[in-house]
Amino acid sequence: MLNYNSEETQSSVLKFEQMLKTNLIYFFDAQEFEDIIIHYLGFGENQLAKKALKLALEQHPSSYELMLLQSEIFILEEKYELALEVLEYVEKINPFDEEIALQKASISSKKGDHKTSINQLHQALSISEDPLEIWNLLGMEHLLAEEFKEASFFFKNCLDENPEDYPSLYNLLHCHEQLGQVESAISCLNKVLEFDPYSEIAWLQLGKILVKSGKIKEALSAFDFAIISDDSFSGAYIEKGILLESIGRINEAIENYEVAMKTNDPTSFIHKCLGRCHESLGNYELAQKFYIKSIQLEPSNEKSWESLILFYFNQKKYKKVKFYLDRALKSNSDSISLWKKSLELYTLTGKKEKAIDSCRKLIELGNYESEILIQFLDLLIDEKKWIEAYKIGKEAYISFPENRKIAIRIAGCCFYLSKIDEGLYILNPSTINNSEQALFSSLFPNFKKLLIDSLI
Repeated sequence: MLNYNSEETQSSVLKFEQMLKTNLIYFFDAQEFEDIIIHYLGFGENQLAKKALKLALEQHPSSYELMLLQSEIFILEEKYELALEVLEYVEKINPFDEEIALQKASISSKKGDHKTSINQLHQALSISEDPLEIWNLLGMEHLLAEEFKEASFFFKNCLDENPEDYPSLYNLLHCHEQLGQVESAISCLNKVLEFDPYSEIAWLQLGKILVKSGKIKEALSAFDFAIISDDSFSGAYIEKGILLESIGRINEAIENYEVAMKTNDPTSFIHKCLGRCHESLGNYELAQKFYIKSIQLEPSNEKSWESLILFYFNQKKYKKVKFYLDRALKSNSDSISLWKKSLELYTLTGKKEKAIDSCRKLIELGNYESEILIQFLDLLIDEKKWIEAYKIGKEAYISFPENRKIAIRIAGCCFYLSKIDEGLYILNPSTINNSEQALFSSLFPNFKKLLIDSLI
C-alpha cells in the first residue's frame, strides 16, 4: 500500500506541482505517476489526480497500471460506461488481474446490481492471493442484498483472519441480529474476547446483546469489563447509564453519564439523558438546564427539542410548550414528531384551527396514520368543514378501506353534502353493530333517524 507521506511520494508530488506552476513539462516514470495519482486520490484531490493522469498517459500511453487508475477515476465520477470501456481493453492485455474484476464489481454495486457484483467478486477471489479484502466486499454485497446468512459467512472469514477487524465484527453482529441468532452473536464475541480479553469494543457489544436478551446482571458486568479495559471509554459509561436508568437506578445512571461527559466532549445526547434523569428525580431546574444545553449543542436535533417540549407538557406549562415548539419547528419544519406535538398542544388547549393546520401539515409530510386521520376528520367535523372532511375522508378510505371508524365519518360527511346513496354505500348499515351505531349518532345526531330508517 502506498504511503501518502513517504519521502519519495512527497518528492514526486512536489516536483509535479512545481511543473504545474511553471508550465514546464517534466518527465516522470510510470511508477512515479502512479504514486502521484494515488496520493491525490487518497486526499480527495481528484482534479489534481486527473491532471496527473492526463500527463501520465501522454508520457506512458501503454501503461496497464495507469489505465486501471483511469477507470478508477471514471468510477469515482460515475462515468461507468467509460470505465467499462477501459476495463474491457485492459482485460485483453491481462485477463487474470483481480483488479479488473474488482472494479467491474464496484460498478455493478453502484448500479444496484448486487448479484452481478457478487459474481464478479467471486471471479476476483478465484485468482487472488490475498482474499481478505474480497471477503469483506462479498460480505458487504450480500448485506446490501439482504442476504444475511451469506454475508455472515464472509464477515466470519474476515474475523477469523483478523480478530481485531471491528468493522467486520459489527457487520457480523448485524447479520446475527437480523437472523435472530443471539447465541451465535454471543459466541462470536466470546471468540474475540478469547483472543483479546481487554477488547473494550467486544465487551460493549456483548453488553448490548445481553440487554436485549433481558440478562441485566450479566450486561452490567460486561459494561464494567469494558470500563476496566479502557476507563476513558465513554460509550461504555453511556450504555451502562442507559441500562441503570431503565431499571430505576437513577442516581447511578447519573454518575455514569457524568463520567462519560468527562471522558469525552459533552454531547447533546448525554445532556438529554441527564435531563431525563433529573426530571424523574423531581430536580426540575437541573432537568431544564440539561435539556436546554442539549439543544444548544445540537440545535437541529429534533429529539432534543422533543425532550424539552415533553418536559413542559408533563408540567402542563403550555405557554412554554408553545414557545419552544415554535422555535423547534423553525429549524425542523419537516419533523413529523414535532408536528404531532403541535397537534397535541392545540388539541389540549382547544385551539381547533391551529390543530387543523397541524393535521394539514402532517398530511403534507406524508403522515397517513389512521389515528391522525381520524383526529383530523373529527376536528373538521367539529368545525363543520364538510367538503374538506369529505375529501380527507375519501383519501383515508383508500388507505384504510376496512377501518369502520373512518367509514362512519365519511358517511356522515356524505349526508351533510347530500350524497346520501354514497354515504349509505360506505356505511353499509346492514353490517353496522351497536357501538358503531352509537358512534355515528354521537357524531351526526341530525342523521340518526336516517340511519335508523336504513336499518329497517
